[in-house]
Amino acid sequence: MDIVLEIARPSGTVGLRPQVTQLVTRGAARLLVGLGYAPVAEVCLPNGRRADLMGLGRRGEIVIVEVKSGPEDFKSDQKWAEYQPFCDVFYFAVAPEFPHHILPEGPGLIVADGFDGAVVTPAPATPLAGPRRRALTLAFARLAALRRLEV
Repeated sequence: MDIVLEIARPSGTVGLRPQVTQLVTRGAARLLVGLGYAPVAEVCLPNGRRADLMGLGRRGEIVIVEVKSGPEDFKSDQKWAEYQPFCDVFYFAVAPEFPHHILPEGPGLIVADGFDGAVVTPAPATPLAGPRRRALTLAFARLAALRRLEV
């Protein structure tokens, strides 16, 4: 199974509220590190979607976090279910003032600011099949190495 993850090129717009998006992404990434994940931002998935954060855990588990800057951002982008075939756990990450009640039940929830984040609702685990996990892990490692070199 050939799976390729690509470095996302900045699109010029980061959500509808770029400063909030940047702060929530930073806090969620710091939380992932604290939880034992090695996160990478803006990862293009094999289906063409862009994950805001993708992380690889110590035991090979894969997490994807979709950052939402506000209700308008959430309502304008309902593609989040298309990320789930590429991770074991899926979270939304939002700012503290985000109205949680508009988010769907099922995915996990992280509340984050520019300094850190907290898991408010744990994400249910849906383990990936072995061959897909192996392919994603190799693609993730290659992506992270290439990004580190800024190639």
